[in-house]
Amino acid sequence: MDELRAIVMRAGDKWTPTGLPRVSMVRAEACSNQVYEPMLHMVLQGTKSLSVGDQILRFEPATYFLIPVDVPAIGQIQSDGPREPYLALSLTLDPGIIANMLDDLGDARSPTCGPCFSVTAAEPELIDAWLRLMRLVDRPNEIGMLASMIEREILFRVLQGPQGDLLRQIGRPDSRLSQVGRTLEWIQAHYAEPVRVKVLATMAGMSVAAFYRHFKAITAMTPIQYQKRLRLLKARRLLLFEPRDAAAIAFSVGYESASQFSREYARMYGMPPARDMARFRPPPPVSRLNSVDVARPGVA
Repeated sequence: MDELRAIVMRAGDKWTPTGLPRVSMVRAEACSNQVYEPMLHMVLQGTKSLSVGDQILRFEPATYFLIPVDVPAIGQIQSDGPREPYLALSLTLDPGIIANMLDDLGDARSPTCGPCFSVTAAEPELIDAWLRLMRLVDRPNEIGMLASMIEREILFRVLQGPQGDLLRQIGRPDSRLSQVGRTLEWIQAHYAEPVRVKVLATMAGMSVAAFYRHFKAITAMTPIQYQKRLRLLKARRLLLFEPRDAAAIAFSVGYESASQFSREYARMYGMPPARDMARFRPPPPVSRLNSVDVARPGVA
């Protein structure tokens, strides 16, 4: 773990490419709210709390978790400052690679569709595989030959562990997870449009009741809640980077009521949009006239 941490200390304060296919690393003291893509996430230092729907998960050093589908989540990390920041690795999951592995292993088991978010302690064999993969950062001429083999070993170790069934679902194009995944792609592309559960269920090839049940199991949210989180994440990004008022942004992400947007924004982020944005914008400059007025006692 010490050697792994030393390598990842070279990362920036956001996910940093490593030169290895699908592998990124991060060294951070804060965490942004975002849509997490399917990945294997390995924590090396510090702790992370992740709020996905109605679930709150806590991850400590030498633990890992899988994100099986694109999910909007609220993250919070705890570190001991610049000298001991939060350190983590991620491997973007490729369903094709997992499917090929299952075929090579002759693994025809039908994965169960259970809870999709949990934390698992990393076995020494998994940590060792991660270390050998990250050593290739300094041996770029060996990446082409060795990286894919070690990636498969990492996935193999996960397949043998408590989250193996979840990984199998990702590799099975006919699994419930893959069926629901198609509807998530649609919601992300049309997040500002009304969501009709019956249409999504047809898209997934399920009855409305089965779709609703599997959607909630896979994302920890209902379809409406999933869309709402997407809208609020998009709105916050627009508020940070675009010079528009909150009402205009609310309408642009699909809200029909600015007051409803403000209430739901405050519920998710702890304060209304205007007050939240004021924390990130510099105060307006004080004019010379105002400075003089302030300096003159008795002036109203």
